[in-house]
Amino acid sequence: MRALVKSVLRRGLGLLGAQSWIHADQVRIARYDPELPGWPTDFPLRIVMLSDFHVAEPWISLEALDSIVDKANALAPDIILLLGDFEEGPRFSRPVAPAAWAARLARLSAPLGVHAVLGNHDYARLGHRHIAVERPPSLEALQQVGIGVLVNRSVRLNWQGKSFWLAGLADQIAVLSDGRPLADLDHTLVGVTDDAPVILMAHEPDIFPQVPDRVALTLSGHLHHGQIRFFGHAPVVPSRFGQRFLHGHIVEAGRHLIVGAGLGHSGVPLRFHAAPEIVLIELGAQE
Repeated sequence: MRALVKSVLRRGLGLLGAQSWIHADQVRIARYDPELPGWPTDFPLRIVMLSDFHVAEPWISLEALDSIVDKANALAPDIILLLGDFEEGPRFSRPVAPAAWAARLARLSAPLGVHAVLGNHDYARLGHRHIAVERPPSLEALQQVGIGVLVNRSVRLNWQGKSFWLAGLADQIAVLSDGRPLADLDHTLVGVTDDAPVILMAHEPDIFPQVPDRVALTLSGHLHHGQIRFFGHAPVVPSRFGQRFLHGHIVEAGRHLIVGAGLGHSGVPLRFHAAPEIVLIELGAQE
C-alpha cells in the first residue's frame, strides 16, 4: 500500500511539473550534438553525463538510483561522466551510506569507463563553508568500486585510434583548512602535454569565464536548472552569475559549456518545472 501511495503521489506531482520522489520514469534525456571548434569532426564520442544525485531516502532511493543507472546504460555511451554532489544532508531526508550508493553506480558501464569529480555536498560543511579533507567519503566510496575521481588533474584517453584529455577540476566552493580554494584550474590543465582536445569536468559552471580556448568543452551541474522555477524564471540560483549559466548548451566567445539539470534535490525536496535529467552528448560525426 505504501508503494502504491508513493507511486500515485509521484505521478500526481509529475502532472503538475513537479518532482519529489525521483524515479527513472521522471528523468528526461537531454540531448546535445554541439559543433565544437576544438573537437575533430571525424572523432565521434558518445558521452552520458550524470550530476547532482543527492542520494537520500525517501526522495532518491537506492531503488531509484538502480533505475537511473539502467536508463543511462541503455543509451550505450562510450564514456560516462559523473559531475558530483553524490550526498545529501539530513535536514529533509535520511542519508544513504556512500558504500551503498557507490555499489549501484558501479553498474554503470561504458568502454572508456566511468569518471567523476566531486561537488560541494561531498565535503563536510562547517557553518557556511564546505571544508576540503584529503579523502572525503564520496571519493573513498567511488574509488572502492573502481570509479576514478579527478581532483585538479587530467588524464589522456584513447578511443577509436584517437586521443583526448579528460580534466577534472576540484570543487570550487570547498576550501582548504587555511581558507584557500581547493579548485586550481591551472594545476588541472598543466598535465595536458599535447594538442589532443580537452573536455573539462567542473561541478559548478562559475569557472567557465576563466576556461581557456584550449578546452573544447566544459561540463557542469550544480544549478539544478534552478530546481524550483515559476513562469520560466528561477528565483534562487546558487551562482554569482545568476541565470547566465543556468542550464543547457551555452556558447560564449567561441567556447562551449553544457550544464545539466541534475537528478536529485538540494535542500527542499522539490523540483518544480526543472525536471531531473540524464545528459547525452554526441561529439564528432555520428552514424
